[in-house]
Amino acid sequence: MSAVPPASGTPAAPASPAGLATPIACDIFCAVIDNFGDIGVCWRLARQLAGEHGWQVRVFVDDLHAFRKLCPSLDTTRARQTLDGIVIEHWHEPAHAGDTLEVADVVIEAFACELPPVYIAAMAERPRAPLWLNLEYLSAEDWVADFHLRPSPHPRYPLSKTFFFPGLGPGTGGVLKEQQLDAARAAFEASADARAHWWRTSTGHPPPPADATVISLFAYETPAVDSLLEQWRDSASPIVLLVPEGRISGALARFFGLPSFAAGSHATRGNLTAHALAFTDQPGYDALLWASDVNFVRGEDSFVRAQWAAKPFVWHIYPQADDAHLPKLDAALAHYTRTLPAAARGALERFWHAWNGNGQADWAQFQRHYPLLKQRAAGWAAELAQVGDLAGNLTSFAKSQLK
Repeated sequence: MSAVPPASGTPAAPASPAGLATPIACDIFCAVIDNFGDIGVCWRLARQLAGEHGWQVRVFVDDLHAFRKLCPSLDTTRARQTLDGIVIEHWHEPAHAGDTLEVADVVIEAFACELPPVYIAAMAERPRAPLWLNLEYLSAEDWVADFHLRPSPHPRYPLSKTFFFPGLGPGTGGVLKEQQLDAARAAFEASADARAHWWRTSTGHPPPPADATVISLFAYETPAVDSLLEQWRDSASPIVLLVPEGRISGALARFFGLPSFAAGSHATRGNLTAHALAFTDQPGYDALLWASDVNFVRGEDSFVRAQWAAKPFVWHIYPQADDAHLPKLDAALAHYTRTLPAAARGALERFWHAWNGNGQADWAQFQRHYPLLKQRAAGWAAELAQVGDLAGNLTSFAKSQLK
């Protein structure tokens, strides 16, 4: 896909907090549980801490192959390497803590991945204990604000872990947003040449006609896709579908009667044209969202990026046993739809629920409310920005604790 300037760029000159003579050193531990959300969030955070706040960052990650999908310049054969000024260690968890045991000023345990016991012991022996943060998964539920920044003493060592909760409302850690993101999006949307270049390099085709609705489709497997593809096929106006290669590709292949729908594939049925895209790095994914009119996203990282894209979107939340994910879906909807008129709010809620396995997705009804949904998407992005970005909130808290 076309090049959009990386979110972090070259790391800025180190900035020391009050009372510290050197830049803050930070270790981020990340276990890739499933898909790319864990490392996606950690890599965005690492780049912001280094590039915007001058921290010295090291990332421990246990799956370099998943990481490389988001960062193609990564060498999966190396135990230690530096990219964008960030040290990356191949983490052979649970016992491994790098070739040389060094404890940082701030230690981030991403998504309760559990630090190596030898590292925790070294933390306890440090003359000044590090700030130990457990970066939690994003949730829009009301209880998050009550637990954000709550400490948890270690049962054996004189250490305390602080829970850091991303969220969509005041009193939470917010979500990740680079300082230059709005400017980059505005520049892309204002430049016909940039958009045309993106279409040529990403799909091999020129931009679609003005009356087409462009939809990006990044999702887990869902039975709802079959009916939706049929509705798009029978749409009164053209639908252009952009599908990053992944877990939904098999459904597209079946619909179009193809053996596969791998990157570079194109197909048309009725008024639906679909392009299969290569899996892209993080800046390239932002450009995909900006190039689309409606974005279907999944998990946590793309969910956040869709909100900053300020376009109507549909969230496929990570499914959990006993439908434990549905209250989280409804909590996000409560924030996002808060100012919508009742009819538009109901249409969006029903569509999100249908996409997550509860009901029938009605594209005509969704499209009927598109102007209001577009207006709300822009308003919500501005509202969410008032919570503060996660990296900025995290650095402010760290500096207050490390004085």
